[in-house]
Amino acid sequence: MEQMEKSLLTIQELKEAVHGKIVGLAENLKNFCFTSVVTDSRQVKPLSLFVPLIGEFQDGHKYIPQAIEKGASVIFVTKSVYEAENQKYMAIASDNQNVTLVVVDNNLYALQDAARVYVTKFPSLVKVAITGSSGKTTTKEIMASILRQQYNLVATEGNFNSETGLPLSVFNIRKEHEAGLFEMGMNRENEIGEIAKVFKPENAIITNIGTAHIGLLGSRENIANEKRKIFKYIDENGFAVIHAKDDFASFLAENVKGKVIYFDADIPESESGVKFVEDLGVGGTKFTIDGIEVVLKIPGSYNYLNALSCIAMAKALGISSQKIADGINQLKAPEGRSSVKACVTKKDCHGAQKKITVLEDCYNANPDSMESALKMCAGLKVEGRKIYILGDMFELGTEAVEAHSKTGASAAAANPDMIIFAGRDMENAVKAAKLAGFRNIQYFSELTEDNLKKLSLSLLDYLKDGDFIFVKASHGMHLEKILSEIIQKTEETKE
Repeated sequence: MEQMEKSLLTIQELKEAVHGKIVGLAENLKNFCFTSVVTDSRQVKPLSLFVPLIGEFQDGHKYIPQAIEKGASVIFVTKSVYEAENQKYMAIASDNQNVTLVVVDNNLYALQDAARVYVTKFPSLVKVAITGSSGKTTTKEIMASILRQQYNLVATEGNFNSETGLPLSVFNIRKEHEAGLFEMGMNRENEIGEIAKVFKPENAIITNIGTAHIGLLGSRENIANEKRKIFKYIDENGFAVIHAKDDFASFLAENVKGKVIYFDADIPESESGVKFVEDLGVGGTKFTIDGIEVVLKIPGSYNYLNALSCIAMAKALGISSQKIADGINQLKAPEGRSSVKACVTKKDCHGAQKKITVLEDCYNANPDSMESALKMCAGLKVEGRKIYILGDMFELGTEAVEAHSKTGASAAAANPDMIIFAGRDMENAVKAAKLAGFRNIQYFSELTEDNLKKLSLSLLDYLKDGDFIFVKASHGMHLEKILSEIIQKTEETKE
């Protein structure tokens, strides 16, 4: 009984949530308990619920034996798989008295349904969600730092914001948590709708409507229609925060039952309580909140906008200006996302090392965030030269050629001393940069091991003390490999 009491859901709650069929002996059911949920068999630990997903290239069901060996206590089995191999799964249930099999129509939807029911066990939780075409994770980190000043907070770890990541994230909620902050991403139609149904946020921020995933959704109008589904569960007591100058601001606000709050750098201090003081370049942005000085240590005017959205939400939730200021002042940039570091390079061919500054933003990229980042870099005052390392932006479909060409032109105009382009789509950027008159360009269609070695050796010889490197691409390009090849160690994060 004690074991069942610590289970995240009872057997009856789980069965009803997923409309499942329980397979197992009486002994299995007596031992029913799970205290964590995973979709990766390598992450299974004792008393895990293992959800074997079926993907385009992998079927998680083949890892069920490994999951059981590592201590999984509950396992979802897709109905079609169970019926095709009925004897096999009956034997698994018979041979493992501490394992309960639950047969469901669709493992992904069962995961989401179980998570949705689990969230209802915490009716007093203050629920906040964040989405947008760019800046979601940075905004989430800013908002989390603020909320932690007032609440015992549970929040999305990393970017677990997808159709699987969000439901896995909400299973981290515990009775001691007072607020939940979850990021919601998408790469297909209705993904926001599905995961919003899981968490049912009472308050939400949409950072912007851009062109990320336009190759999958077809148009910014379709993207906006998807993103605004995050507002569906906000009632009259909740808050919807929207960028005032977004092209789709009025569209996003349509039919919102709660209070719509707009944010922007041009909203007067008398309304927002925020006054811009100074752009600190790579050091971030200095401003005041109701007279209290704040430094957002993440550079870029677009990240200042992300902070403004969080301030608007925090004020709506009744958090004091001092706590908001404390939260922002304590924040450091998430690793790989607009993080600025003073670094020492490895030795060049002459045995020399150089002190350089690196702005690493190679976790994600889309045309809007790339354009904003390059504009920021153009205006940066740095001790030495500027080197931009830019890689492909994914999921742009028919927009890819135009988008990468625009990036090339923007990069050439952003006062660089050298540009390194990587990726097949970046060939269009190379052409555009050359057309704009820029010549100091290196291009690698693929970052093979040989190309990585050539690039790192030439870069080490090129760099001088005081140089500045900006790195940005979609995460799948793994441009961080370049930095690991040239950087000896990190001395400090610039404050």
